[in-house]
Amino acid sequence: MKPQQHFVAAVAGAVIASAPLAHAFTANNGGCSSCSVTTSRHSPLHMAPSYDSIDAQALLELENRISSVIQADPSSPLALSPGRHAPSTLSIEEAAAQHGMPWDTTIGRTDEENPLLYMPFWEWQLDFMKDSLSNLHPIDCSTLSDTDVTFKENKEKRARIVNQCYASDEYRKIRMTYYDAGDSVQVFNSVWYPDAKYNLPVLGIDILSFNRKKYLAIVDFQPLHEDEDDHATTYEHILKPIKEKYDNLKGRMSSKFYDETQFFSKEMLFARFEDGKIVNDDLLPAFKSYVETHLKLVQSTPPSTNPQDVQAVFDRQRAYDTYSADRDPAAGLFAAMFGKQWAEDFIYDFLFSLGERSEDGLNLSPPMFGGPPPGAAGKGGPPQKGVNPYAKENKAQSVPRL
Repeated sequence: MKPQQHFVAAVAGAVIASAPLAHAFTANNGGCSSCSVTTSRHSPLHMAPSYDSIDAQALLELENRISSVIQADPSSPLALSPGRHAPSTLSIEEAAAQHGMPWDTTIGRTDEENPLLYMPFWEWQLDFMKDSLSNLHPIDCSTLSDTDVTFKENKEKRARIVNQCYASDEYRKIRMTYYDAGDSVQVFNSVWYPDAKYNLPVLGIDILSFNRKKYLAIVDFQPLHEDEDDHATTYEHILKPIKEKYDNLKGRMSSKFYDETQFFSKEMLFARFEDGKIVNDDLLPAFKSYVETHLKLVQSTPPSTNPQDVQAVFDRQRAYDTYSADRDPAAGLFAAMFGKQWAEDFIYDFLFSLGERSEDGLNLSPPMFGGPPPGAAGKGGPPQKGVNPYAKENKAQSVPRL
């Protein structure tokens, strides 16, 4: 679905949810409960059984309501919001419990008392989202090819993956992924995309464990622009005191997959380590602080009311998706466990759904652990070279520490 179709679908889904209008749609069919109005990623607004069976006045009212939403106060969650997905028909509780989540046992082999190493990250984040976000709701997780990516397993290789998607007034998309293969591999991944009205960095979380011997973690406010001041609000100064608490999270990433001067901040948490105690002692509290701080940053930043600025931010989020999809270090893992085609659909149509597919296909090399040892000062920098086409004449405001 094109970005503008996501928006129309979201508006339509919200508008037709009202009881009076829903009644009007079924009035000419004798109150037929099977005559429904649905939205999907491929068909923004599908009305069954046919347009002829729908009350003309109801159609007019629908058009008027959509028009009023589009022209509404810019503070409305749906106004000026490209990239929005249609809400899921599931409740938050139903979505959160799909496929038996949160799991308490592993599908793989284990010698550990708590084999699902990163499930506490998943559970804390979901609880935080429920308690802290405005109008939180599940959104559709389908792909362009109708591949079901909510769950996939390989029983022979004893691996499985589960995915959930949510949105709120503050964030157009929050996706969560948990990969479980026993002690061999544990992964928690999440990306928080602010609504495009907020010219702010994306919150990226990628935490992996291999054989309970090698650990890799990245948590960052991933910048959209080359210059931090070109965001609506500066943020590295509020991350620095958090990062300073954790010497084990000050490593540098390998350049095998990513150029750390693109879409990574100077205050990125990066860690390669072999001591599993670091997960709970350092990584978990630092992760919580970064998530809490990102939401405070969004909530303290005035949303833009300029359609051109909003579109510019959305375009940068699209560039972030393209860059990340081409370099996803877990692509080889997904392809080995679930097949190359599934991995491509999963990465390009779900994980980074705004990105363009690479002509060269996925990079299937395994993750690298290069770079200096933990504790070395990490470098960060701009996400793009040259002149930033979205730079504002008025530089970003510097806000007090959150």
